Amino acid sequence: MLIANLVPDEIGWSPIQHMVTLASELLDARVVKLDRRTPSRTRKLLSVLNRRAKRGNAMESCLMICPGPADLLKVLDIQDWRRRFKFLAAWIIDSYWLDHIPMSIRLSNPFDHFFVTSLDDLDAWKKITGVPTTWLPWGTDALRLGRGASHREWDITRVGRQPPEWDDDLPVTQAAESLSIKYAGRPSMNGLSPLQNLEFLMKVYGNSKYILAFSNSVNPEDYTHPTRQYLTGRWVDALGCGATVAGIAPRGPGTDELLWPGATLDLGSIRRTEGLEVLAAALKRWTMENAAKNNLMALKKLDWRWRYKVLAEAFGFSPAPLVRELKLLQDRIAIET
Repeated sequence: MLIANLVPDEIGWSPIQHMVTLASELLDARVVKLDRRTPSRTRKLLSVLNRRAKRGNAMESCLMICPGPADLLKVLDIQDWRRRFKFLAAWIIDSYWLDHIPMSIRLSNPFDHFFVTSLDDLDAWKKITGVPTTWLPWGTDALRLGRGASHREWDITRVGRQPPEWDDDLPVTQAAESLSIKYAGRPSMNGLSPLQNLEFLMKVYGNSKYILAFSNSVNPEDYTHPTRQYLTGRWVDALGCGATVAGIAPRGPGTDELLWPGATLDLGSIRRTEGLEVLAAALKRWTMENAAKNNLMALKKLDWRWRYKVLAEAFGFSPAPLVRELKLLQDRIAIET
């Protein structure tokens, strides 16, 4: 099996880079790195005019890991792709950008299957592309990198983008200390590779009772979707490490399916004073069972291995490394339950 990886080598994409590395191990696949430069207009036209030839005796399957729908065009950069694959699929991470689905992909239909992280857009993908599509949401490596330990140095840790009143760590720290809350500002990740960054962040998550995060619906940026709400790695990785995510969670059928009571703490608004008061009250109720439950539920619902199981079934094979790790995952769940 071939994995064509289009994920940028950037810190923000470190959870997906780790996912690709883990997938190559557990799916017994080799990874080919592709860049994201857009194919020429001529190549786009050729993709429409020259539909994929019959597979014949092709023996290889391919999974493309695409940051967004526009990256589907990079299939053209895989040598002899029309004849070499018996099964060609793509997993689109930011799949909610429906208007970014290339017209040439809609017309030429070169793929056998799509996997999308946004449950809200599942039917739209099927309708637009005419390709069988499966919901395959974000996950986390709860088995290897997660933890449910009760000892947590920090009450709440800030990771990633925040609303204005939460963005400057100094006044937030001072306000938190006035309520006897131990607040950790943005962690320093200078000089770390994407994979080192993820391992570092997982330790940060595992050392805090709460992780601060707000949905793009109340804390939008230029790069976030204006209407679609969604989970990202910050949410699922924090839960995998036993932390509760405090802020305002995204809403939608996918989020409702993935999360559980106690996974999040609703601060009610993006205002700092009100949020810290909610946190102060919640910390009085926090027990070691909170961390243990979040880690256990992440093992049950969020671990990447469950996503790989869906992939393997769609590709029609059962790689031995994945079978072994699923057994380890199931054993861990049985022990923790």
